[in-house]
Amino acid sequence: MNSTPRLSGQLCDDGWMDKEAAVKAIPGIRIGEEDGDSPILQESILWEVNSNPNAGWRADMNAAFSNYTFTQFKRLLGVKPLPKDRLLDFPVRRHPESLKVTLPKEFDARNVWSHCSSISRILDQGHCGSCWAFGAVESLSDRFCIHFGQNISLSVNDLLSCCGFLCGDGCDGGYPILAWQYLVQNGVVTEECDPYFDQIGCSHPGCEPSYPTPTCEKKCKAGNQVWPESKHFSVNAYRVSSDQHDIMAELYKNGPVEVSFTVYEDFAHYKSGVYKHITGVSIGGHAVKLIGWGTSDRGEDYWLLANQWNRGWGDDGYFKIARGGTSVESKKTSSPACRPQEPGPHQSAAAADLNPNL
Repeated sequence: MNSTPRLSGQLCDDGWMDKEAAVKAIPGIRIGEEDGDSPILQESILWEVNSNPNAGWRADMNAAFSNYTFTQFKRLLGVKPLPKDRLLDFPVRRHPESLKVTLPKEFDARNVWSHCSSISRILDQGHCGSCWAFGAVESLSDRFCIHFGQNISLSVNDLLSCCGFLCGDGCDGGYPILAWQYLVQNGVVTEECDPYFDQIGCSHPGCEPSYPTPTCEKKCKAGNQVWPESKHFSVNAYRVSSDQHDIMAELYKNGPVEVSFTVYEDFAHYKSGVYKHITGVSIGGHAVKLIGWGTSDRGEDYWLLANQWNRGWGDDGYFKIARGGTSVESKKTSSPACRPQEPGPHQSAAAADLNPNL
């Protein structure tokens, strides 16, 4: 029998689209999907951000999206909104005040758990709306290392292809909290057993415009591994309070957290600094991995996150987003993270919800 330990996990409030329609069009900026064939990267957005002395971040014509249209970029944003009554099935976890008052002013999981190479990995979801699966599996991989010393990479492809309608629509988007539920019930194998399907040597720009969801095969690609024995599970799925100190405490105590937030047009142009929405319409919900927090030289509090759009995007694949006020913690609950229990047959993880300007 597999003696892999089991982790518990929490998930995000998938209600990021509550006020999506409230965003107004800016003169000179496309209004929406009626212009879906136009490029996602716009010189007008670049100018509006970089000419604003109060923006706090720099925009760039990111090479990662040089050949993307608005519609193609939208497909990358795969977080689907879960009905509120379904969210009630998952408990909200809050941390004791005694822990929250002792949190450091700055925190970077890459430095704190430097022996865990998975925390520093920047992956690439390709032309697939699989962010909901990446955020969950990456966080779970990190927590296995943090709590059990297992420096492993778990399979995004397993969750993406085998969860099916239980998690959503594969490359057409999914529900982060239901992904965590699947990790409890079915687990995932290692990346070596079932590597991500977008491993065909293509790099941005120049990939196909979209991919169908891969087929669930339930057979290891590596000849020395057996599918059932490669499984890693979660103990439970839970949400974290959207209070920023609860999110910080979850990360500080248990490790990286899957988070979701609303993406606007200007986010595609992010290069460096502390992002906050400046211009453009809302496009969709995106899930990533939260790895830290801090305060910029300008005195702006921020979250530090790892994206999965390869290292050619943003600040070597990472980005910072405003923390506090209306920029991040606007939801009743946050997303999933995990904490370990006694070693047993299986393990898992969780996240938080970051919604700028909602």
